[in-house]
Amino acid sequence: MKDDDDDASAEFASPPCYMHEIDPVYMGLAPAPDYQAGQDVLRWRKAERVRLLSNRLAIPAKERRAFEQKIIAGLESVVGDMAGLTLSLYWPIKGEPDLRPWIPEIYARGGRVALPVVIAKGRPLAFRLWAPGDPLEPGIWDIPTPVSGPETLPDVVIAPLVGFDVEGYRLGYGGGFFDRTLAALERKPRTIGIGYESARIPTIYPQPHDIAMTVVVTELGTSLS
Repeated sequence: MKDDDDDASAEFASPPCYMHEIDPVYMGLAPAPDYQAGQDVLRWRKAERVRLLSNRLAIPAKERRAFEQKIIAGLESVVGDMAGLTLSLYWPIKGEPDLRPWIPEIYARGGRVALPVVIAKGRPLAFRLWAPGDPLEPGIWDIPTPVSGPETLPDVVIAPLVGFDVEGYRLGYGGGFFDRTLAALERKPRTIGIGYESARIPTIYPQPHDIAMTVVVTELGTSLS
């Protein structure tokens, strides 16, 4: 899934994944104490996304599969007992770690899976329950979304990372959906960022609207914010 998390400067369109040029001040995500500094961060993030996405897509498929197995093992350790928990996952795009092979195991252990859904422009995401075999339909950017699963509030939100820093702040695709969604939820879920170790950077230059992950999991292990 593509994500959504931090910047922007046009009209809104979608979820944990997406959009590249929306000014967070314009979208109501952050105050404007220093407009020029904010614009500098937007430009830097846009360039950094391009670099990190290129690096991710260059990882050979066989190596990526091996990384995914290690990431799933790390997730199992971090999440622990899944009985009664609802985990929000994502549909992978652009070389994101593919967690779909893990879904049957989640259900076998008494957990449930939800996928994020775009309800309307400029609004937080909704989460709908989904299990293998349930119908899907193309959503924004043709990402499959549940057709009719009931909406739910996840206990754990697992989100893909384009980049992340030592404090657990996440660089996404730039749409702001992820942070907007977390800010709007009545009950705050545990947030787990998922990415490859090559996505680690010194800082994303976090802005007031950025929300750090509780945990980041890569093929090399976990980092707590």
